[in-house]
Amino acid sequence: MGDRKIWIGTDSGATTSKVGGVDASGEPVSTKLSQRPTDAHKGKDHVLRGWLEAIESYLAENGRTWDDVGGVGLAIPGPFLAPGVLGLAANLPKELDGWDVGSDYSRTLSKAAGRPIKVTVGNDGNYGGVAEARLARGNGSGTVLMLAPGSGLGVAYVDDRGLPLDGASLVGMEAGHMPAPLHLLGMPAFTCGCGRDWGCVEAYTTISGLPQLLAVMLERHPEHPLASSTLPVKDKVLSLRTLAQSGDPLATGIFDFQAKALGLHVAVLAMAVDPEYVVIGGGLMDPEATTAAFRERYMRILQESAHARLWPSQRVRIKYSQARLGDLSQAIGAALVALYNDERR
Repeated sequence: MGDRKIWIGTDSGATTSKVGGVDASGEPVSTKLSQRPTDAHKGKDHVLRGWLEAIESYLAENGRTWDDVGGVGLAIPGPFLAPGVLGLAANLPKELDGWDVGSDYSRTLSKAAGRPIKVTVGNDGNYGGVAEARLARGNGSGTVLMLAPGSGLGVAYVDDRGLPLDGASLVGMEAGHMPAPLHLLGMPAFTCGCGRDWGCVEAYTTISGLPQLLAVMLERHPEHPLASSTLPVKDKVLSLRTLAQSGDPLATGIFDFQAKALGLHVAVLAMAVDPEYVVIGGGLMDPEATTAAFRERYMRILQESAHARLWPSQRVRIKYSQARLGDLSQAIGAALVALYNDERR
């Protein structure tokens, strides 16, 4: 196989799956986004077949064959009952609860390749952190904390080997579901999609919590047009980003609040893992979705909120940056973990 050897990453959500790959140096084989529907509601066999077909298409598009594949990583939402065994996830069908996805995927790929293919399974947020960590620290070995607010809050801590903190059953760094410091935020305890009602940080920093956050803000600003609008709540929420970027005070205040809440969480997590780098990802950092001014304001408020509560040495040492891989991060991260694990064997 020589220098043609590559490692593949599958990033699977409930609706869309993506494929990425890296070579032996960790460089992406391609930066072209390769994705297709997951259709998880159609069952395990359909999902496995879709993942397999996606990899075979990726190999063909990049002039590779199964002989070139050193291993495969699978990035998939948690929680997990055990390594490679899915638990009940809020964004996956209940029928997948208890699925030993790692073993089944490995058997499917091994049959197609005609030889054993090892599959490494991990939390999608953690694997996204692995990919972004490699870019953030370059040739160094500093530790990286990544937070990616989107539909939910992905959080990852990547150690000096480039590997994520997974925990005993792959639910390590599910830090979006830690309770927020409500006394500092001046908010009631929101409910979260995970079922907790103690005010998960995710509910104050992501799209999932925006309906509750908007409701509170509109009570405080009853004169705002959205207060009397007959639009569905979902449409009101989805309009906020555009309104904020056009200078609407209420919408701007909502994203300022989210930046503050995430900054406080950075300070909390920094006490536990003491990172050298902090990377902020998610849709709010996507150059195609937000303006440079919006991103700079968000990052400034986040850093200011964290700064006052960090240890003095951390205030000067921690380096902040925005994520750069976008939708490719989790697939590339899964491929990198497969590579790193292969190197350790």
